[in-house]
Amino acid sequence: MRIPPAALIGLFFTALYFLMAIFAPLIAPYGMAEVVSNDIWLPPSSEFLLGTDNLGRDLLSRMIYGGRTTIFIATAATLISFTTGSILGFFAAVVGDWVDQALSRFVDLIMSIPSLILALVILSVTPITVGVLIVIMGFLDATRVFRLARAVAVDINVMDYVEAAKLRGEGRGWIIFREILPNALSPLVAEMGLRFIFMVLFISTLSFLGLGVQPPAADWGGIVKENAEGITYGIGAALYPAIAISTLAISVNLVADWVLNRTTSLKGGRG
Repeated sequence: MRIPPAALIGLFFTALYFLMAIFAPLIAPYGMAEVVSNDIWLPPSSEFLLGTDNLGRDLLSRMIYGGRTTIFIATAATLISFTTGSILGFFAAVVGDWVDQALSRFVDLIMSIPSLILALVILSVTPITVGVLIVIMGFLDATRVFRLARAVAVDINVMDYVEAAKLRGEGRGWIIFREILPNALSPLVAEMGLRFIFMVLFISTLSFLGLGVQPPAADWGGIVKENAEGITYGIGAALYPAIAISTLAISVNLVADWVLNRTTSLKGGRG
């Protein structure tokens, strides 16, 4: 199997970020909230490879721990959105009638409100914890996955092999997980990469606005917010997490494109 250069680059950086997130306590030179210098915004040096932040903490350590938090929240929220959205979308397509209409109209109602605004409203009246952030982000984004899963499932549900399964007396669970899901993987895999990127941007935006991960915990959006004032003085501490967010987004997108091409070429429709 030959992997295209673009996919190799995406795989390298994606794996690098995920490995750093997993082994953050072993890699980070200092603690996440440890103040290591009395001077703020020190330039990069042999002691502090990325310098220090607005409180004199090691910026490299904050970046590593911040990546761990960002990737964990984005991954967990993506899994929730895809599990919920896909199952409900397939179920609506298979059952049809009033169930399909009720779920579709409810999803339309939720999608009519911008996700960021709705999240800000909810977070303004709920405790801001990592668990709450994951659940809110996951269920808000499940509406997008529902629309895609339902659209794909409606087309697959009228295929001959699905009709044959129904005539054999197979239940809805079999139809969904053994007939529709395998043939819907290609667009869902591509969408999963895009939704993960959206989750990274979503949690970073919430943290930048002050309603995401709360200090002294670190995430990339929060690090940007903490050090944004330094840009006025020509200090680039806020640029490091911004670069990390963009490179992770591009890398995951490259991997998702490659996986989509592989699944499209290998997937043979059942007939």
